[in-house]
Amino acid sequence: MQITSAKFSGHQSFPFRNTWLTKGVLECAREPAIFRRDDAMVVLGVGKNMVDSMKYWCLATQVLEIDPQVKNNRGHVLRPTPLGSKVFLEDGGWDPYLEDEATLWLVHCLLASNPAWATTVYFAFNEMPGLQFTRSALKQGVNSIAARIPSVRATENTIKRDLNVFIRMYVGSRDATGLSAEDSLDCPLAELGLVYEEPTEEIYAFARGPKDGLPDAVVLYSTWMYAQQQSGRRTFTFEELAYRPLSPGRIFKLDEPSLAERLERLSAITSGACQLTETLGYRQVLLTDDIEPLEILGDYYRDHTGNESR
Repeated sequence: MQITSAKFSGHQSFPFRNTWLTKGVLECAREPAIFRRDDAMVVLGVGKNMVDSMKYWCLATQVLEIDPQVKNNRGHVLRPTPLGSKVFLEDGGWDPYLEDEATLWLVHCLLASNPAWATTVYFAFNEMPGLQFTRSALKQGVNSIAARIPSVRATENTIKRDLNVFIRMYVGSRDATGLSAEDSLDCPLAELGLVYEEPTEEIYAFARGPKDGLPDAVVLYSTWMYAQQQSGRRTFTFEELAYRPLSPGRIFKLDEPSLAERLERLSAITSGACQLTETLGYRQVLLTDDIEPLEILGDYYRDHTGNESR
């Protein structure tokens, strides 16, 4: 995938916390320029650097967006995205406090699919070769992206801090000694177990396999997002959905049998609009009709939480 924009800073070296997306969306819905207000620290209940970090993560996870209807908006006036509204706002929200594991998978999907804002996360899950990596190898890959985009001005320290944030988000803090109570809190994405540290220090690995806590509705949303990137195509090979950048196989680290099982089940939850077919050993995924992914996610949350927000 050709990346034209990249970002390695803005989080102020903080992984996002459990309540940050909730606070960001709720307060932004009340006051679109909340992150610019003098009393933002009081309203959001965090320090100054964390105000900037909260804004960054709300944009990186695509629950807020820069309002395009505001003239000369330089990122100061934000608004909830349609998905952000569904999760956090409408009729109480699907899961405003990230209590359902499905929401964490959804947030991860949105983060790993956003190379312009979360470049290191995107690269790690979509372009990093193999299942094991070191910080040095990850840094080399990220540096290669920064080098080929002239507009990026990322110093070595900036990228180093960004890699540290990535590890803390997905692996957690192995040693919290000396950290403040707030800094020692792990990002909720660490609960997904997507990345772990090998017994050999400084070697990390992706956990590739079934992902029992990952709902089919979120896999469908990821498949739909991938299709949106493909200029209206409706037919995809199984291999590209397993291995191409932005595909559900890469983003969720699903192995082939697990992905095939998921894709077979998607036919039921989409009333046949998404189908996995096989002819002489050649597998394809067909999107035979328009899919409304937010409706299907709404069905999931209604069935699992009793919340019918749509």
